[in-house]
Amino acid sequence: MALTNNKAVLAWLDEMAAMTKPAEIVWIDGSEAQLEELRKEAVSTGEMIKLNEELLPGCYYHRTAENDVARVEDRTFICTPTKEEAGPINNWMDPKEMYAKLSKLYDGSMVGRTMYVIPYSMGPVGSPFSKIGVELTDSIYVVLNMAIMTRIGKAVMDSLGDSDDFVKCLHAKKDVNPDDRYIVQFPQDKTIWSINSAYGGNVLLGKKCFALRIASYLGMQEGWMAEHMLILGLENPKGEVKYICAAFPSACGKTNLAMLIPPEYLQKKGYKVWTVGDDIAWLRIGKDGRLYAINPEAGFFGVAPGTSEKTNFNALAATKKNTIFTNVAINNDDMTVWWEGLDKNPPENATEWKGAKVNGKEFTADGNKLAHPNSRFTAPAVNCPCISPEFENPEGVPISAIVFGGRRAKCAPLVYQSRDWTHGTFVGATMASETTAAAAGAVGVVRRDPMAMKPFVGYNMADYWNHWLEMGEKLGDKAPEIFHVNWFRKDENDDFMWPGFGDNMRVLLWILDRCEGKVGAKETAIGYVPEIKDLDVEGLGISEEKLSELLAIDKQNWIDDVEDPATGIKAYFAQFGDKLPAAIKAELDKLEANLNNM
Repeated sequence: MALTNNKAVLAWLDEMAAMTKPAEIVWIDGSEAQLEELRKEAVSTGEMIKLNEELLPGCYYHRTAENDVARVEDRTFICTPTKEEAGPINNWMDPKEMYAKLSKLYDGSMVGRTMYVIPYSMGPVGSPFSKIGVELTDSIYVVLNMAIMTRIGKAVMDSLGDSDDFVKCLHAKKDVNPDDRYIVQFPQDKTIWSINSAYGGNVLLGKKCFALRIASYLGMQEGWMAEHMLILGLENPKGEVKYICAAFPSACGKTNLAMLIPPEYLQKKGYKVWTVGDDIAWLRIGKDGRLYAINPEAGFFGVAPGTSEKTNFNALAATKKNTIFTNVAINNDDMTVWWEGLDKNPPENATEWKGAKVNGKEFTADGNKLAHPNSRFTAPAVNCPCISPEFENPEGVPISAIVFGGRRAKCAPLVYQSRDWTHGTFVGATMASETTAAAAGAVGVVRRDPMAMKPFVGYNMADYWNHWLEMGEKLGDKAPEIFHVNWFRKDENDDFMWPGFGDNMRVLLWILDRCEGKVGAKETAIGYVPEIKDLDVEGLGISEEKLSELLAIDKQNWIDDVEDPATGIKAYFAQFGDKLPAAIKAELDKLEANLNNM
């Protein structure tokens, strides 16, 4: 039975059902009873495996096809009326052409299958920040993941009422054929179509598809921002909490920072960290003129390998109940899970991620991976020991600072502050990271990833930067301060110079001190760096000389970063032609002049 009389929703549902031809249609009401029935059904068909109820209560395992284990950027499209609206770094096709192409693929794709109708809210139901989507899918795995990642069910439909303001999401597994796999956003239509995938990032359409690609476009239209940013609260010994948003490309410790545990030295003083979000922030200007953020998600869709008690205690703790694990390994002796980096004891009696039973110790000794490198956990945010008391606040939290970061062996100092919002936008626009062994291809290659949004902006990146500049104008003197950090600077022996992990909090404390005008800074060619005396490095054994090196700006490195014909800032900006905002070009000119005068 339908959960709504909303004519727009029902008309669209009829149209999609006529195309996909499901055997039956089931509305997801969000009740635990209904979800439990679906879990049992998924276990009975082998779609899911129930894990040890005593050790991992409410947890399940799922395996995707071997050809379907990650987001597929080359099959992801932004379909806008003109190619220019999508911009040079998005894959584009004319919407009419794409609808025609995909309609043929969807035709009869759900014959003999059940179509599930999932009403979901990105953000707390009824929050002024929140947006509603409806996802149609033939996958119970998608239903159960969306129940963790978003707020689902009847309350969402009640909140929508008669409005037609919802994002239309259609997903069909079909035959999981990679040659016909498409993840397509139609921003002007508020529509997302995904076909021939069953992997989370491609099929949980509230995730990157809605929360970033569609939402970034809506934000530009409506005067707010959808960003690929964590949100954390930092509580001082007086009990005051200040909030920071931060954007990092992959493999730069984003989740670790979001769930940071302060070093013992700072814990003893009474400092705490609260997680509001690990991946996405929606930001709006509040009634007081300041910038406020919510995490539109209700769960964490985290990479499992490398997550351990040592690297991220809080993330691991979040997976201990009501979690879905995808493409990790199973310990057959006790029906628990394992992945590389969890500990140094792979199970002997294991099922590796493709489904083969192996002796895990022998299997991994040969260099094989028990878990896929992009294997995942979907865990409820409420499980996280450091989840913020403000997590469900419909008004969001006020943001004091925005932090960009990347993995740079020599170029960027440990931390620097932009001169103002416009310069900060330039800092975000020029963000880059160097490839690690984990990424495909050569190590140490500079990859530009502006605001960590390269794969996720639902329109022309140059227009997106312009939107940032406009938001700065609206915020005026209430704009958050903007910083850049680099935990990955290396010395002449190729060793990391900064301890990282919990000790990154020391840098965050300097950032907040700067926001509150408590400390000075040294002006350099690229922005403001700390005075050595203002960085608290007590107990780290870092000499003043080493700190100076961590904060140093090497003129030639920076000139190369601007000029390199393959990876430099100028080369990256060139592809945007005349659309590059004049203010961004002016910041580049200023950086060049400053470097030449060093």
